[in-house]
Amino acid sequence: MFGRNKTPETSQAPTEAIAVDLDKDAAKAGVTPKKGRPTPSRREAEAARRKPLVPVDRKAAKKQSREEARKARLEQREAFARGDEKALPPRDKGPVKAFIRDYIDSRWNFGEILLPLMLVVLVLTVLPNRSLQMAAFFFLWLVVLVGIVDSVLVLRRIKKQIRERFHTEPPRGTTSYTIMRAFQLRMGRRPMPRVKRGDKI
Repeated sequence: MFGRNKTPETSQAPTEAIAVDLDKDAAKAGVTPKKGRPTPSRREAEAARRKPLVPVDRKAAKKQSREEARKARLEQREAFARGDEKALPPRDKGPVKAFIRDYIDSRWNFGEILLPLMLVVLVLTVLPNRSLQMAAFFFLWLVVLVGIVDSVLVLRRIKKQIRERFHTEPPRGTTSYTIMRAFQLRMGRRPMPRVKRGDKI
């Protein structure tokens, strides 16, 4: 009975001794024993030492983060202004919307002179001449009416062109998109016009 208890202890000792001898032999031969995980490269080890987990100067790190976010927003706005498809919101994406913008930008629209005319009428309202004020208001409403008629005619032509060119019905929101573009000043349109007035679309 006592002999059975001693047998495992005596059999385990040589095994441990053999493992120690193998590690010693590997160390003498210049071979590193396996650690169960890949050894990081020298570049990775140096990068890990140089980059702390917590920034030393948190104020500088926060300032740098704000600066990077500001640059990203600026690049996003510039890409949107250029008409970069990746930077456009869903409202402006697609070849149909690009065609609408080009069609409006290639012509003169009565709606464009509406805002400058409103400023002129506003100045005339401070003048004591009642007749001049009434004439300015009448002319303003006349331009608004002509602008609406012009936009309706342009909208009909644009919808017809969309059906012929893209073989599909005008998407939802075409009416408001066309009218808003037609009533904006050319310099304030976003995305910016990429065609000149008079260009054939």
